[in-house]
Amino acid sequence: MPEKSSDTTTDKKCQAAAGKYLTFGLGGESYGIPILKVREIIKLIPVTAIPQMPPYIKGVLNLRGRIIPVVDMRIKFGMNVSENTDRTCIVVVQVASSARTTIHLGLIVDSVDEVSNITSSDIENTPDFGIQLDSSYLIGMAKIKNRVVSLLNIDRCLGAEDLEAVQKTVEN
Repeated sequence: MPEKSSDTTTDKKCQAAAGKYLTFGLGGESYGIPILKVREIIKLIPVTAIPQMPPYIKGVLNLRGRIIPVVDMRIKFGMNVSENTDRTCIVVVQVASSARTTIHLGLIVDSVDEVSNITSSDIENTPDFGIQLDSSYLIGMAKIKNRVVSLLNIDRCLGAEDLEAVQKTVEN
């Protein structure tokens, strides 16, 4: 009986996660962000560095009069840093902060792939790695066209302290 309850919980979680996702490449892996979180995609442009920020916060950019903090997702996810290419771009997303406000962030990614409509049958829960691992930043794993896409809960990819530091930077 408990397994059935667990399966029902899994089914509800997968149904809730179904929808349209922007998929992008990062370090040879595929990731997805709910399309409703994406504001725009821009080519890689120079970023103004801000002192005393975590290494993965590359700085800020001025996007049509709005100051947007920029996060290098390779560094945030502990990947090797590589040269930018002509496909490297910035995905501007809207993130919920702990103060119940929204922050616009630019995410540097290797490439943007497509917008995919992902059904609940395409999504599986994050696997149990057998160790204590915080996977709260993952919504689940999707199977799209013979590849696995990690679906990100972009609101949780940055910690609350990081978002507060970013928000203070933008406000000053």
